[in-house]
Amino acid sequence: MFPVLARTQCYCYCIFLHFPSSSITTDPRQHRDLMDEFHDAYEEYKDQIFRHCYFRTFDREIAKDLLHEAFIKTWEYLKSGKEVENLRAFLYRVATNLIINYKRKMKSVSLEKLQEAGFDPGERDAMEDRDWIQEEHVMRVLSRIDDAYRTVIALRYVEGLQPAEIAEVINESANVVSVRLHRGLKMLESLLKKDE
Repeated sequence: MFPVLARTQCYCYCIFLHFPSSSITTDPRQHRDLMDEFHDAYEEYKDQIFRHCYFRTFDREIAKDLLHEAFIKTWEYLKSGKEVENLRAFLYRVATNLIINYKRKMKSVSLEKLQEAGFDPGERDAMEDRDWIQEEHVMRVLSRIDDAYRTVIALRYVEGLQPAEIAEVINESANVVSVRLHRGLKMLESLLKKDE
């Protein structure tokens, strides 16, 4: 779904180079096992974490940066000898915290500043425009829903997490998640009917 991640295939090996094995454990087999487990987790969850970041920021480059930062922070946590019971939920929680920090720092940027940085809105082709219009419509509708509802909807229907897993990610009870899903879907349905 998001082919931009194809360039990040070797990314997790860069993390290993950044953190020497001596900082993790004295047993090379344990270190190798941890690296293999982390690599497998990266391959399995990178697209999901990317989508999670993307649907919260609506910017592919920012989402990629947040994805990488989430994996770096997770590796730092693991290399310090701490254990994680559910790595998937832990990655989502780290990514969510990074998104919150990003949004706190985010400032509005004028079109002039974007053009000075090299952005030219006339450079896209027709196919990209059609995809962009559909994507923009979905994002516009989702963006009108409160963030708490948008988050659980994206985690449930885009990422495929179960309510209990979502509860772990957002640090709420499964009941709260179910209520937010129900209310969020009602809001989304109402907004989509208005747009017809």
